[in-house]
Amino acid sequence: MVQRRDPTARQLRLAIELRRLREAAGLTPLEASTLLGVNRVQISQIESGLVGVSEQRVRRMASHYACTDEEFIAALVVMATDRTRGWWEEYRGLLPTPFLDLSELEHHARFQRHVAILYVPGLLQTEDYSRAVFSARLPELTGEEIELRIQHRKARQRFTIPYEAVIHEAALRIRVSDRAVSRAQLHRLVELSEADHINVRVIPFDLDGFAGAAGTMTYVGGAVPRLDTVVRDALHGSAFIDSEAQLTTYRTSFRKVERASLDPVASREFIHRLAKEL
Repeated sequence: MVQRRDPTARQLRLAIELRRLREAAGLTPLEASTLLGVNRVQISQIESGLVGVSEQRVRRMASHYACTDEEFIAALVVMATDRTRGWWEEYRGLLPTPFLDLSELEHHARFQRHVAILYVPGLLQTEDYSRAVFSARLPELTGEEIELRIQHRKARQRFTIPYEAVIHEAALRIRVSDRAVSRAQLHRLVELSEADHINVRVIPFDLDGFAGAAGTMTYVGGAVPRLDTVVRDALHGSAFIDSEAQLTTYRTSFRKVERASLDPVASREFIHRLAKEL
């Protein structure tokens, strides 16, 4: 059994879910290894994402752990057996691993929801807007590093899944570059908001009672709700959040922010007016 040196976030998520199933069944690693006819070290390696697991073993583990959610089990099987080498692999060794993990997460997503307070969401950014954002990073990035990140972001923007972005007026008004870049970004948002799979909503400054200014997040829908993921910006990349309690909190948070926003048509008109002001 070949041991992985650097499991991906998707491989780690499978490992975490298998551990959660065992713990929900009230079994220790030793008890689980006895039921499955393997040694305890193998259970540890599987639950750390260090080794792969076959469809048969996933189903046996689910059975011994008394999991009867067939849709969830099928989703775990796909995670265990999928050998897709996506477009993001061409960036391996060129960009930090979190960039690749985020691309893989989005590739397998059923939908995305985004709450943006200070910046236009990356999936909706123009190239010039992205360049301005990456150029402001500290420590400073080289020109080559910036261009790699821009090309990677452009590849991520070729999505077709349902996508909903709730953007605060602050993000629309902050000029990460000059007027021309801001105007082009606003026009781009109007254009994208007309796509069938994209909804853009705006939270205006004059909204009373909006206390969600710290609520920036990306919510990514998994194959089943138990496999959803929240992505938060962290100091050295993206942090993936996947505990059921936290997912429930973020689902509620998104619904509150969504209710506070303008509807898609009014939001499109709002963005168009801002662009005319520049």
